[in-house]
Amino acid sequence: MKIKYNLDKSTLHVYFIGELDECTASKTREIIDGLISDINGIKKVVFNLSELTFMDSTGIGVFIGRYKKFKSKNIAVFVENPSKTVDKILQISGLYKIMPAV
Repeated sequence: MKIKYNLDKSTLHVYFIGELDECTASKTREIIDGLISDINGIKKVVFNLSELTFMDSTGIGVFIGRYKKFKSKNIAVFVENPSKTVDKILQISGLYKIMPAV
């Protein structure tokens, strides 16, 4: 799993590249949490999932945990460009109800 990011005004764009599963979840949490603590003035986070090739239930947990952290700081969370496979997982899990697609 690789994570890239860029800041566009007050929006943090986070790009997931590879697989989000039990093996990569811990490092993914650490990186994303570090971005939020290191960058001031973020109002919105957009998770770009176009290059996320696989995600299991651990990945769902990662997203829910980040959502809760961001919500407590009044930061809105969105997802964009999920692959068909990841999109199906997001639909079935109900994640779109808390993190809408943009």
